[in-house]
Amino acid sequence: MHARVTLLEIDVLRTTMADAVAMFQAEVMPELRRQDGYQGIYVLTTPEGKAAIVSLWDTAEQADSRRSGFYPDTLARYLTLFAAPPGREHYEVALADAPVPARR
Repeated sequence: MHARVTLLEIDVLRTTMADAVAMFQAEVMPELRRQDGYQGIYVLTTPEGKAAIVSLWDTAEQADSRRSGFYPDTLARYLTLFAAPPGREHYEVALADAPVPARR
């Protein structure tokens, strides 16, 4: 499994972090789910507008969405929300212990 980590800062004078996350969930996540190899995502935020988005993929090639155009196209649509251009890194997931949903 591979992880793509995007570090970004939302301009909280233009929009709230809650609104930015809601927009991401409504508009970007459905597109992510249609990408080959997509396994899931964690979105980590601070009240000051910093965020880390960790998306999980089957292969390193699938994690590199620049090849498909998905990342640059998506970034361009939301550029006005950022205080600075986002940074990106790729990692191999060496260990994972994701939370298990409670059984009802």
